Parts: sequence; C-alpha cells; structure tokens
Amino acid sequence: MNLRIVMSLMCLVVARASADDGLDRQLELQLAASGTNAAEISGALSRVPDDQKASMRFLVAWMNGQDLKQLTADRLLENVALATKVRNLAPWQQQIPDDIFNNFVLPHACFDEPRDLWRADFHDRFWPLVKDCRTASEAAQVLNQKVFAELKVKYSTGRRRANQSPAESIEQGLASCSGLSVILVDACRSVGVPARIAGIPKWANKEGNHTWVEVWDDGWHFAGAAEYDSQGLDRAWFTNDAAQADPESRLSSIYAVKYEPTGIHFPLPWNPGDDSIHAVNVTERYVSKRVDVPEGFTRVLFSAKDRSGKRVALRVQLSQGSDATNPVGSDKKTAGKTRDETRDTNDFLEAVLQKGQTYQITASDEQGKMLAWEFTTSSEEQQMISWEWPSQAAASLDNQ
Repeated sequence: MNLRIVMSLMCLVVARASADDGLDRQLELQLAASGTNAAEISGALSRVPDDQKASMRFLVAWMNGQDLKQLTADRLLENVALATKVRNLAPWQQQIPDDIFNNFVLPHACFDEPRDLWRADFHDRFWPLVKDCRTASEAAQVLNQKVFAELKVKYSTGRRRANQSPAESIEQGLASCSGLSVILVDACRSVGVPARIAGIPKWANKEGNHTWVEVWDDGWHFAGAAEYDSQGLDRAWFTNDAAQADPESRLSSIYAVKYEPTGIHFPLPWNPGDDSIHAVNVTERYVSKRVDVPEGFTRVLFSAKDRSGKRVALRVQLSQGSDATNPVGSDKKTAGKTRDETRDTNDFLEAVLQKGQTYQITASDEQGKMLAWEFTTSSEEQQMISWEWPSQAAASLDNQ
C-alpha cells in the first residue's frame, strides 16, 4: 500500500480517536451536571441500540442544563429512534451529511420552548403529505402550505406568549411568528427535513423583531412559517427588511439556531439574559440580497387600523399628483392590500415612490366604501402612511 495512503489513514484514525475522547469527557461533564436525573441520562446512553448510539451521544453531549435535569431515558430513546427511522425513509436523506442530521433533524427542541412529545404525532400526521416528495425543499413547501390548516393554528398577537410549544399553540389555535416557526421546524424534522429557527432580535430599519424558518436542501433556504409562497422558498414579505440587517450590531444581526456549541448565542427577545441557545450568524447571506432604493426615491409603508386599533385589509391604489387616472406603474407593490390582524405585525404594504412628490391614495374595503386623499413624500429613506378606517381625518405621515 502506498505510504502516503497509510499515513493518511493513520492520521484519520488518530483524529477520530481524539474526537471520541473529547466527546467522552463532555459526556462525563453532562452526567455530573444532570444531578438527580443522572440515572435517566445514563440509562439513555446505555440502552440505546448500537446503530443509534452515535446520535444519542451527540444529543446528550450538547443538551442544555434544564433538559439534562428533566428529560427521561424513555423520552430520549423515543426521540432518537424516530429521528433514525425517518432518516431511512425520505429519499432526500442520501444528500444529508451527519452534521446536518445531528444538528437539524435529531434535536428534540428548537430553542427554549416547553418540551413536547411532538415527533411521533407529527410524523403520523405529516409523513403522508410528503411521502411522494423528491426533495427536502418540496417537502418543506408542502408542509408550510398544509400543516397550519391541519392543526388549526394561525398568527395572532393574542397568543399567551411568544415561545410556545406546538401543544400550547395547538391548544390555543394561536401563535406568534416564533410559535409558528417552532411548529414548522418540528413538522419538517418529523419527516426528515433538516430545519432550524432563524431570526433577528431587532429590525435595523423599523421597530420589532421577527422569527422564521430555514430548511436545508444542499444549502440553507428561508421561509416564513404559515406564509406559503407558491413560487418557492427564499421568498417572503421580510426579504427586504432582512437585507437591511446590520452585521455590526448584535441585536440587528440575523442568527440561526444550531444544537451544538458555536461560541455565539441566539438572542431571545423575550428572555435577553438566556445564553443557552447556540447559533450561527447568517447576516451576510441575507444582506447580500439587498437592493437599494434608487436615488431620489423613498420606501413608503402603508397601514390602516379601525377605531379599536386593529389592522384592517384595504385595497390601495396610488396615483401621482392629483390625477386619480394616472396610476403609479403596474407593479403590485404600488397597488395592493394593507395587512390585517392575520399577518405579522411588521408586515406592511410597501411602495417605492419619488421623494418630495404628491400622490393620491385611494383606499377601499370589500363593501365598496372608499376614501381618497393626497400626501407628499418626504426626503426620508423610509416613511409610513397610516390612517384610521373609515375616518380619513386620522391619516398621518410618520417619518422613520
């Protein structure tokens, strides 16, 4: 045998042995940290079948402190067994490396949500929907289109908390963007699609934060949970907002959760002191899609609310000057619908308009009620037009 090949094989064996030794030491530390639950963790490690042993060791090695002290051996064994089973079912599994499987299919949770036994139930519900899909992307699209209607869960700011578990969201029928994302990630993992939470703690260009989903299909692709787009992945209302993220700002950067330690933590808006969620910074991938507003133009956001303060969906048409017969272009961004309470709080109808120009806005509802008035764009890079429906007098222009 060629000496170079022999030396390469020896280096590989040494490296693997070193890695195994490091994992053994990490498992010893985890057992010590599990306290009174050590028997359960030890039982999971000793009872796991040989073909699932590597997965169990990985899962336990990087488990957070709360899970170490609470999860039972039976629960961990079920999670690993079901994840292994689905890995052997899906046709796209041939393209999924061990690192991707371990971090984004195997884990029992997305971040700090309460722990549910979701995997078996979701697999039974959703595998029939995707069993004929040929790629992970195709399966993720089917799930995003059908899961939320099946579970009867919709977006609402009236949910009890942001980081709900699937069971909590199903019980209420309501969830935040984070709760919806947890459901979609878990649904994906239940059928063998690698998926993870992604999000920004604070938008760089407006108020608020957002959470969405990334799925792996020979690279990472994003989708808004419960926001199916028939044109495919990597399309969402927040694409432009995400492209404005600030790589120099910790809170206005974009992060994606990873199970094993990375040296970076996912900032949780609802629990800023928690540094237990590992993450990777993916800001550059999003800002690379940035399309700047042309010189002399401004991005205008539109929002209408009723007298109780709830958002309402109105058809909006824009015309330049005082001439309503002179519509602004034909792009759907210049005429569309304002968002109602079923849409994310930070999702707005947008248009790119000339600075310092007068426009006529015509707003109408499904009953045919219509209002029209004029506004003049400012010199700001982004501004918002908001009004009370049906009162035109409440129309206002707020510069951002």
